[in-house]
Amino acid sequence: MWSLIGSVFFGWGLGSNDSANIFGTGVAASVIKFRTAIILTSVFLIIGALLEGYKNMNTVGDMSAMTDSAAFIATLAAGLCMATFSVLSLPVSASQAIMGSVLGIGMVSGIPSFSNLYKVIVCWVLTPVGGMIITALLYPLIGRLFKRILFDINRRSAFIRMALLLSGCYGAYSLGANNVANVTGVYVGSGLLTPFTAALIGSLSIVSGVLTYSRRVMDTVGRKIVELDSFSAFISTLSAAITVHIFTQVGVPVSTSQAIVGGVVGIGIVKGSKTVKKRTLIEIGIGWVSTPISSGIIAYAMMRIYIAFSGAGA
Repeated sequence: MWSLIGSVFFGWGLGSNDSANIFGTGVAASVIKFRTAIILTSVFLIIGALLEGYKNMNTVGDMSAMTDSAAFIATLAAGLCMATFSVLSLPVSASQAIMGSVLGIGMVSGIPSFSNLYKVIVCWVLTPVGGMIITALLYPLIGRLFKRILFDINRRSAFIRMALLLSGCYGAYSLGANNVANVTGVYVGSGLLTPFTAALIGSLSIVSGVLTYSRRVMDTVGRKIVELDSFSAFISTLSAAITVHIFTQVGVPVSTSQAIVGGVVGIGIVKGSKTVKKRTLIEIGIGWVSTPISSGIIAYAMMRIYIAFSGAGA
């Protein structure tokens, strides 16, 4: 079971980075306390992983046939990549990190499977676009409903806070359901873990990152792209949750980072493109592009070194 150390480290990196996508906008808008955010994220993330995490396991596991040692190297390389970007306070894609690692391992063995890769890449592209489109639809629609139903400002503020809490819980559920496969899916593919055990170990690993090192990326998501009021924070969180949950039903692990950034950018577009901080978007975009490349190179190099010293095959 030593090979699971890589997935635990990767899960920690995913939690420290991607949990910011759940309540980051609400915390930045000073509607939700940070402690409340991480507790709710942890609880609903585990629930989502255990109930629906199995749906994406095969997509990750089938990308490349792996031994337990190769699975360890793949998750360790992805974890190193995620941890680095968390230190840099940039939200990146755990899905891209693990897929890059899996393909890097596959390049060593000479048998990477590209059959699912095209589907995954299309979903990656559609994720931020989906977040923007859903935000653009929900913002005016729900906004009009709020104005008609909630005339009292105090009642409206209380309602939006409750809506933010509920949408954040839904977002945490979607994160667990969709992204736990990134952490332990390779071990299901190698036959070391069953889908349920993989979901349990993976979700607990992610929660460890949520509870210990998630605040820095929350600041980037919540404050450095667009300044958000409480209603905008609610809409962007709900849009991201819906987007990620849709792709869970498709069976493809996608990036909650891309979903929430798409949602936040959608808010900026609806309110006026001048409010979008383009420099932050460029930095995030560079992180997205470099994530699969970096993790793939790290995994490839580590696998080569492992084979050279052990004489084993991939």
